[in-house]
Amino acid sequence: MSQDSPLLNEFKLHDLTLKNRVVLAPMTRGRAGKERTANQLIAEYYTQRASGGLLISEATVISEQANGWVNSPGIYTDGMVEGWKLVTSAVHDAGTPIFLQMWHCGRASHSAFHGGKPAVAPSAIAINGDYIHTPDGKLPHETPRALETDEIPGVVNDYKVAAERAKAAGFDGVEVHAANGYLIDTFLQSKTNHRTDHYGGSLENRFRFLKEVLIAVTSVFPPHRVGVRFSPNGIYNDMGSPDYREAYTYYASEVNKFGLAYLHVMDGLAFGFHELGEPMTLAEFRKVFDGPIIGNCGYDQASGEAAIRDGHADLIAYGRPYITNPDLVARFKNDWPLAEDADPKLWSVDGAKGYTDFPAYK
Repeated sequence: MSQDSPLLNEFKLHDLTLKNRVVLAPMTRGRAGKERTANQLIAEYYTQRASGGLLISEATVISEQANGWVNSPGIYTDGMVEGWKLVTSAVHDAGTPIFLQMWHCGRASHSAFHGGKPAVAPSAIAINGDYIHTPDGKLPHETPRALETDEIPGVVNDYKVAAERAKAAGFDGVEVHAANGYLIDTFLQSKTNHRTDHYGGSLENRFRFLKEVLIAVTSVFPPHRVGVRFSPNGIYNDMGSPDYREAYTYYASEVNKFGLAYLHVMDGLAFGFHELGEPMTLAEFRKVFDGPIIGNCGYDQASGEAAIRDGHADLIAYGRPYITNPDLVARFKNDWPLAEDADPKLWSVDGAKGYTDFPAYK
């Protein structure tokens, strides 16, 4: 038995009491249909996994401009709010809090999502990759349009309105997605931000967009109900900047000033590593961030327990293992074996297959 596992202990996340330290990682799923509205199937998916201490929703687009993934959910219409109420109500009935991950795809989108208009980004720099899945099938990546300086406050306001809708939908908090090569991450990184206005150049300028987003979102939710996600080591969406260590140390220290719910760091290398130096560790973030830290990416039970015991993390987020093991917490508690990873081709297709059809351990 793994009864002494620190993963299974309660944790006080500010004013929320989590029944354990296992977090459902935000992932990109595709079950919301063309209308991008959460539904009963999505509610079933989260309810199945509600034995975790905290659930973070799949990446959820904040506006039409933010779209960039086929059939991913949104939070920018009244109908979307009503759809998410199905999810939050069901998860709360299971005694678990749930945060909404707020997402703007930025350059990781395509004109096929936007009626022929280009995707937006801090700078007109395309992803160096083979293709992107669009409503029109697989297509080559395109060069995005650089946002004009006077457009940026409007995007910041989209985050604020999305937070208001998330609150109306019953979410306990929100996570600002600033990782994995999406819009905010491309502002943070020197590889993708070549701006010459006050949103580019210095670390302070590159942080400005995220800072403004956090100011906007924490005017809706109290800071201790808002998290941020970083991916300092990652290459997903063609990311990785030479000054990553200096940059993310600075960004974490600045985020620390907000008194947020948590800092969610993709410190693991399961999504690939840019190899521009040694990987950044949770211990480095612990030095500059005073609040709770979530470790993520490639953790198993043993490594998750070690990160908590060593004081590097407070919570551990699980993604792929949680897809195929809806009863992940029970399996950890009872030393039951984990089911094998699902076929990635089933991660973002319609229907229950590869989504809600994974059985609990018998």
